[in-house]
Amino acid sequence: MQYIESLNEKQKEAVLYTEGPLLIVAGAGAGKTKTITHRIIHLIHKGVDPRSILAVTFTNKASKEMKERVMAMLSDKMHGNDIKIDNFGNIENAPFVSTFHSLGVHIIKENSHLIGLNKYFVIMDESGALSIIKSIMKAHDIDPKQNEPRKIKSIISKSKGDFITVDTFSANVTSAFQSIVAVIWREYEAQLKKEKALDFDDLLLESVLILKKYPEVKHNYQMRWKYLHIDEYQDTNEVQYEMTKLLVGKEENICVVGDTDQNIYSWRGANIKNMLHFEKDFPSAKIILLEQNYRSTKNIIEAANNIIEKNQYRVPKILFTENVAGEEISVCEAFDEQSEALFVASKIDELIKNNKPEDIAILYRANFQSRVIEEALLDQQIPYQVLGVKFFERKEIKDLLSYVRVAYNKDSLSDIKRIINIPARGIGKVTIAKLFSNQLNELPKGTQIKIDNFYKIIDDIREYIETHIPSESIKYVIEKSGIKDELSHGTSDEQERLENMMELVTLAIKYDNLPDGIGMEKLLEDASLSSDQDTLMHENKGKGVRLMTVHASKGLEFKYVFITGLEQDLFPHIKDRMKRKEDTEEERRLFYVALTRAREKLFLSYATLRTIYGMKQVNRPSEFIYDIPAHLTVFEQAHSSSREKIVYL
Repeated sequence: MQYIESLNEKQKEAVLYTEGPLLIVAGAGAGKTKTITHRIIHLIHKGVDPRSILAVTFTNKASKEMKERVMAMLSDKMHGNDIKIDNFGNIENAPFVSTFHSLGVHIIKENSHLIGLNKYFVIMDESGALSIIKSIMKAHDIDPKQNEPRKIKSIISKSKGDFITVDTFSANVTSAFQSIVAVIWREYEAQLKKEKALDFDDLLLESVLILKKYPEVKHNYQMRWKYLHIDEYQDTNEVQYEMTKLLVGKEENICVVGDTDQNIYSWRGANIKNMLHFEKDFPSAKIILLEQNYRSTKNIIEAANNIIEKNQYRVPKILFTENVAGEEISVCEAFDEQSEALFVASKIDELIKNNKPEDIAILYRANFQSRVIEEALLDQQIPYQVLGVKFFERKEIKDLLSYVRVAYNKDSLSDIKRIINIPARGIGKVTIAKLFSNQLNELPKGTQIKIDNFYKIIDDIREYIETHIPSESIKYVIEKSGIKDELSHGTSDEQERLENMMELVTLAIKYDNLPDGIGMEKLLEDASLSSDQDTLMHENKGKGVRLMTVHASKGLEFKYVFITGLEQDLFPHIKDRMKRKEDTEEERRLFYVALTRAREKLFLSYATLRTIYGMKQVNRPSEFIYDIPAHLTVFEQAHSSSREKIVYL
């Protein structure tokens, strides 16, 4: 049992406790993957058939890592079992390790005849699903401009994740829009059935329905997989929760691993209560806390503990580490966002003299923050990679710039096609085709009026641009086009799109002092060239400082981490609708995740002034900064900004 010797006492306890329900609360950097892997190996060492062990993760990356670790340990033949690999790289006579969706496919393929499919059924991708929804809407004469197909698909997807079927949804409609969704959803399911297809969400929903409807099938899987391991249990939604419970046999040999302090995906349906209620679901459950962190310094861990202890909805634990105390956490108060970005870039310029750029990450709460940081890195010639969509590649930014280009050049048909229905104006493809072929006189009078109104907006924008500075002009486009009204009261995704547009107003300010007409032209030119420049920066994949949102950083770790924009209402990101305690606690969990990405050094920064939507705003530092004990921090001076001349109060 040499493999046990590398574990700490709590990890050993988790590995050796093999019978009955087990909840492992694994803090950040506490070696949860190692613990699960060793537990699987220990079960096999005890004589458990490897094929009776199931391990489920959330991502292909995590699944691949776990398979590789199990494979490496099994190859030592410490357990006396022969491991075979087939021609496709699959491990025979080994534990079943997969993602939730892969597990769903496996169950459905083995029981496809029960739901009228064969094992070669089609898995419909997002574009295919949208195409079906659009065709149904067209057949029912439902205007896709008034009822966005992607929004309808999103509602269907979210409902399936919440274990809601079309029948349940239809029986509980409370609005005209929900009635439309119900009609489309029912025909959508009929079309999928006709094509012998399932969408991505069906892979979970249909497999759970099979387990519920056919007790003998459920029993067969319970007998096959007698030992269950579920990773990231705090991120399970309702249908994943149901699948887990259905697969547990009467012996209740289930081991779930997770951390309530890292539940940051409630907007995707993740339900923290699934983990909090584990003891209620399995009253005989044993709970083991993995609190020793192997990743970060003592100072970082102490800061993280002080942040998260204020949350109420959590399984209490206190991280500790035997690592060195490490450096103090740097806190920088910058004058504005340019000064903050310059501070970050200059610090990184010093760090990469003795470190690889890939060891450094810059985190931010909202995507729009990346633009000014990217500019500073480019100025310093620091290589970087953006995890996510680059600023000028974002759809909403392209839409705004298309309005400006059409205002300058009405012959730009690609730009007209892009924006003529942004926001929705009820102008269809046939109309656009006739417009482009100069056959307007063949269109109905009402349609001609819609087109005339569109061009009136374009003419007004052109007239405004000719007499106003670029920042005011971009703001005018957002309002005159109707985009602001469209997005102001929308979903969180639509709110973020509007925030990104507001950031373009801020960017345009630096072109305001150029001679008449030159500023906007220069802005368009720089925006067009930006993509090429970014492409050059990212040609050597894997190289460069990482830029990403905090959400995107979960599961990653870096030697140095910069957390930017730590201002109240930005991080924590407070919106009018965020009244629930659960929402504010999730923001705190998000900051906790950000802190625990760092191994050696943390840099926190905020701007006392930040220009949002073209308006300078005076900001208070984030409450999170004050929650970190003073003895853990050291204040650093930001470089002065060229804007640091006058502050108007």
